Amino acid sequence: MDPRWDRVERFAGEPLDGTLWIPDYLPHWTTPDRSGARYDFTPGGLELLIEHDQRAWRPEDGDFRVSHLQTGEYGGPLGSNVGQHRIGRDLRVVTERPTRRLWTPPRAGAVEVVASASADPTCMLGIWLVGHEETSPQDSGEICIAEVFGDKVTATSSLVRVGIKAHHDPRLVTDLRDVALPVDATSSHAYGASWDSEGTAVTFDGVEIYRTDQVLSYPLQLMLDLWEFPHGRREPAAYPKRATLHEVRLRTDD
Repeated sequence: MDPRWDRVERFAGEPLDGTLWIPDYLPHWTTPDRSGARYDFTPGGLELLIEHDQRAWRPEDGDFRVSHLQTGEYGGPLGSNVGQHRIGRDLRVVTERPTRRLWTPPRAGAVEVVASASADPTCMLGIWLVGHEETSPQDSGEICIAEVFGDKVTATSSLVRVGIKAHHDPRLVTDLRDVALPVDATSSHAYGASWDSEGTAVTFDGVEIYRTDQVLSYPLQLMLDLWEFPHGRREPAAYPKRATLHEVRLRTDD
């Protein structure tokens, strides 16, 4: 294995590695039939799928659907408003889940995700590092490694959103940038980040495209996501929608 990395996931076949991946999107805020990921193992890696009969993640927040992997989870008792990544309206825990830290570097680390995005205009590939929040509800910031919106992908160029989202961390300032890259994001590319006590850097195919001195010095979890936004009538022939995870490389630096 490359000595730069502690662990490399190549999605070689079933079953999904339960020591690393939780195939649910923020499951404490919704029900298992809505949070659970849909995916297939293929020779090229793991295909995240949005299928025609898939249910909205949380109807209170709209009609979006998601298939997602994450490396940690934290939520409070049933009915409470305690839990990680409080991004919706009137959030309450509706499914109690055990706290898990499968890969949550406490202060510093690095990651690369080799992925192929979707060019479907209703879809987004998301790659994020998000505060685990068990330590404090303020420890909620996010390193946005990549948000690749399908309507910004062409055969010759793609727009990738990167940066920092403060969420509920008063020590951070949201700083997002849309970076134009001369590539087709539906082909395989490496989206990376590293962070430590000096700041945060985001890379694309090994080249730095964003740097900040903002520091997230608390446990972060990796979140990998295919997201479908509401867009009129859902025609069965348009499904499934796909994005592929080819390889994930992880390192903990503290």
